Amino acid sequence: MSKKKMHSAGEVAEVRDSWVPMIVIAMGQALMSFNVAAIPVSMGGMVKDFDTPPTTVGTAVVFYSLGVSGFIMLGAKLGQRFGAKIFFQAAVGLFLAAMVTMVLSPTAEIMLAAQGLAGFAGAALVPTLVVLIANHYSGRQQAEAVGWLGSARAIAGVLAFVIVGSVATFLSWRYAFGLLIIHAAAILLLSFKLKPSAARTDVKIDILGVILSAIAIICITFGFNNLRNWGVLLARPAAPFDVLGVSPAILMIVVGIVIGGGFFIWTRRQAEVGNTPLLALNVVESPREWAAVVALFLVVAVEGAINFSVPLYIQIVQGQSGLMTSVAMMPFMLTVFFTAILIVRLYGLYSPRTIARGAFVLVAIGTAWLAFTVSNDWSTIPVILGLITVGLGQGALVTLLFNVLVTAAPKENAGDVGSLRGVTQNLAAAVGTSLVGTMLVGLLSSMIIAGSVSNPVITAELKDEVNMANLNFFSDSQLKERLSGTSATPSQLDEALNINADARTRSLKIGFLLLSGLALLALIPCSWLPDYKAGEIPGEKSK
Repeated sequence: MSKKKMHSAGEVAEVRDSWVPMIVIAMGQALMSFNVAAIPVSMGGMVKDFDTPPTTVGTAVVFYSLGVSGFIMLGAKLGQRFGAKIFFQAAVGLFLAAMVTMVLSPTAEIMLAAQGLAGFAGAALVPTLVVLIANHYSGRQQAEAVGWLGSARAIAGVLAFVIVGSVATFLSWRYAFGLLIIHAAAILLLSFKLKPSAARTDVKIDILGVILSAIAIICITFGFNNLRNWGVLLARPAAPFDVLGVSPAILMIVVGIVIGGGFFIWTRRQAEVGNTPLLALNVVESPREWAAVVALFLVVAVEGAINFSVPLYIQIVQGQSGLMTSVAMMPFMLTVFFTAILIVRLYGLYSPRTIARGAFVLVAIGTAWLAFTVSNDWSTIPVILGLITVGLGQGALVTLLFNVLVTAAPKENAGDVGSLRGVTQNLAAAVGTSLVGTMLVGLLSSMIIAGSVSNPVITAELKDEVNMANLNFFSDSQLKERLSGTSATPSQLDEALNINADARTRSLKIGFLLLSGLALLALIPCSWLPDYKAGEIPGEKSK
């Protein structure tokens, strides 16, 4: 831990600890972030290899997030029971096995299972990273370490878009995930540089709490992920069942929320009788912590929506390569990376409330700007400026909100803070990815149907052959291939391509506009964030 020494003039100077352990911790964060960022970049190759719709690739993100968010609180307690260092090493080993399965996966189902396994590893890694930071750093250096943890998440995204985009274009997406095998092996070797952490054999596992939290998160995640197939409100034909015509997806979401409420009631009761709860509720005992959790959920949901929708349009709609996806997303990812590092310097000048408000306004402005400027050419300067603006707000918020949670909790609850952060971020990523997929496909379908109904060139016979009730995103080449097996004439084919292209662009614009509204909505929880005086570092009261 950092110690303090006295100068001759009586000033207190902080002795800073080595950053070597932080490098290992950051590599662990980068391992998970690289995997998540690599999935959408690999979309084109996976769609081709597995002969599956692009929304299946989005489901891979959901499966990973489900594994993390569903069992991360259990991972936090197991980390306390067996010791952070050894549990960190075991989690990295499990992640390595998941990536081997990913590389060798012969079907989409095996690929999804590999991501689920990686999610279980992430459930162990995420809270352990926070505990390791608390074990190695304190004070201002701890705040900087938290910033570096956020920046590791961002730089892994940058590297994923560059490396995976290049490797997937010139070789195969499988080689890109093979790099994560090497990465995990390197972390295992370097992890012996970490300080040993004592196991707390007195920590008990709240089995009922594990079951309640897992069921709640699984229901919510699966519900959101199946809104498109099963119906947003009324059950669609693809739904496995319905209750009085209501979609099982919305029922699962409601049931998950109710069970989640039951988890918090049970957890509070466990704490009152002196038992060890699955989550220490004192990490969210005030409006300040709850505001940070809600704001973090919203900003990560927006990020997940952007990370899914942009590759979707570039690779599936435009038919471009993974490398072009990297080029298009680079301004956004680099801005998030540098902002996550540099935002710590503003903590002594502005309050978390002020910084968060300004950052959400930037996200709202950036996404609204994209809604009005986006077109099929992602290299245009206006689009790049929009992505940079969103990245400024995104990078500031992820680091700031996490730091609010870390500094508000005692050191012994570092694992609980880590699990809360992991549940929030991964559930938000899953919900954001699922909702944007549902929203964009729904908008696309509505616009194509509306455009074809009023179009005299598209006959009723052709509509029946195409099956207008089962529309999804198609590139021009995919649409031509699909229509080649119908009675479409050359003029009808041209008209269908025009309708499809217009619907794709318009749905993207509306999607970004809705994300802008979501960012503005986040200003409400920002009102409850801490309002420290200028010059006061969060967690360090004036003496």
